[in-house]
Amino acid sequence: MNSTDTTYYRAWFADYCKTFYYDDPEHQRNIRLKEEHTELVRQNAVLVARGLGLGDDDVALAELAGLFHDVGRFPQYRDHKTFRDSDSVNHAALGAKVLVEQKVLEALPKDDRESIIRAVALHNVFTVPPGVDERALLFLRIVRDADKLDIWRVFIEYFIVNPDERPSAAGLGLPDDPTYSPHILEQLRQREMVRLDDLRTLNDFKLLQLAWIFDLNFAPSLRLLRERNIVGRLAGTLPSTAEISDAITSVNNYVRERSGETR
Repeated sequence: MNSTDTTYYRAWFADYCKTFYYDDPEHQRNIRLKEEHTELVRQNAVLVARGLGLGDDDVALAELAGLFHDVGRFPQYRDHKTFRDSDSVNHAALGAKVLVEQKVLEALPKDDRESIIRAVALHNVFTVPPGVDERALLFLRIVRDADKLDIWRVFIEYFIVNPDERPSAAGLGLPDDPTYSPHILEQLRQREMVRLDDLRTLNDFKLLQLAWIFDLNFAPSLRLLRERNIVGRLAGTLPSTAEISDAITSVNNYVRERSGETR
């Protein structure tokens, strides 16, 4: 496989998205949110793969992992009108099912096909389970990084835009008030991941997103994080308190420590 082969798959995905379009502006805004997110995750996956020095074939496979990672979001929204897996279905598992049932990747060698399906099925797990083979794990890690890099963009825009213009399905229904949970802040200070079930306020959700930085896999991903000023932009949406400032400093120190690493 080489990089030119992705043209067919990009066209397939564009046609697939159109089958979920709505006349209703609010529903269509939610579909477009995921369509645009997918395009930017695809681009991020290519940037990370190239930053790792992968060959053209593997860059193309990383691109496909990014392109198809959220293919399950579209039937999820059609059937449940939400992007919350806890209120509907596991969108990653559904996406893998779509790829298999529609035989989207049948032209690929079996090992490559299975690696992409595995990456799609597991891209949203809290922690990667043991037993994933090295090749599938490479594409899984790339797409997890690429996904986070754009989710940060999506929610930074969500946090600063007029509430009337926010895609309704992007929110979590958390109260948008000045409070935050001390235990969430402590997890951030300790460089620990935060579970979605522990959130109580929108500020908790912002802290959770900062904690995602501790789950980034690759130096190129960290470089993109710094170039895009993700930490500073997220920090700008949080309350200006001393303890928040200390937590942000801890995150920035982590990013500086890790930025020169290769994995």
